[in-house]
Amino acid sequence: MSARFTDKLAAGVMWLAGILVIAILAWFLLFILWRGMPVLSWNFITGMPSEIRAGGGIAPHLFNSFYILLLSLLLSAPLAIGAGIYLAEYAGSGRLTDAVRLSTESLATVPSIVLGLFGMIVFVNLFGFGISIIAGALTITLLNIPVLVRVTEEALRTVPAHYREASLALGATKWQTIWRVVLPNALPGIITGLTLTAGRAMGETAILIFTAGTTVSRHVPDFDIFAAGETMAVHMWYVMAMGLVPDRVEIANGIGALLIITILIFNLLLTIPAKLLEKKLRGNN
Repeated sequence: MSARFTDKLAAGVMWLAGILVIAILAWFLLFILWRGMPVLSWNFITGMPSEIRAGGGIAPHLFNSFYILLLSLLLSAPLAIGAGIYLAEYAGSGRLTDAVRLSTESLATVPSIVLGLFGMIVFVNLFGFGISIIAGALTITLLNIPVLVRVTEEALRTVPAHYREASLALGATKWQTIWRVVLPNALPGIITGLTLTAGRAMGETAILIFTAGTTVSRHVPDFDIFAAGETMAVHMWYVMAMGLVPDRVEIANGIGALLIITILIFNLLLTIPAKLLEKKLRGNN
């Protein structure tokens, strides 16, 4: 068997694997949208529970999904990006650095239901926040941090070393170099990490069942962080698990389609600017 034939065979297998993954993903998305799109309507999206059909309207759940996501990103992004900068730019090889990396990697492997139990014990009971939006957001923060730390560190390490050397040679301090040179060039990668964590947090259920609860406020928008905050994903689980709502399958299908559409739009809103910024930084106009 010649090396050329082996190379073509390997390329063909890789292409086949890629096409198969794309086909599975496309089938999954189209199936969910096909089942859920007929359910979606303006009244369903903006209505209150029990107003449109037996199970609702999902306006409070839609609001809570974005509210908890925003709070968790506001809490996790500064911590994670700061930790990523420390690991990539300041930390050398040593016990402390190894401990930080081990901690983040271990946290990333913890099942979400375990994080949910931890959030219930610590934030709901020990801190006295109760079943609330803030308890859910704080626990989701623990879910976001390890991914954002690793993505930030890797994004910073991809910035060429001569960028740093040129900045330092011009008299800039280390922090000025990081802030004005390294971070802007690493920003597209960091935004990609934010997109991944946001999509994961938007669809999270196990954590929020234990911390944010399965009830919603009757007022939209309700910015009270100590109010219960059932999200769309949790509501979809609840109506199917309890079996009390006659049209629960329709509601679950509608929420599933809306979740996919929302995550896709959110990803595009973050990914497109990141790609444009990356193109601008590379000078490809």
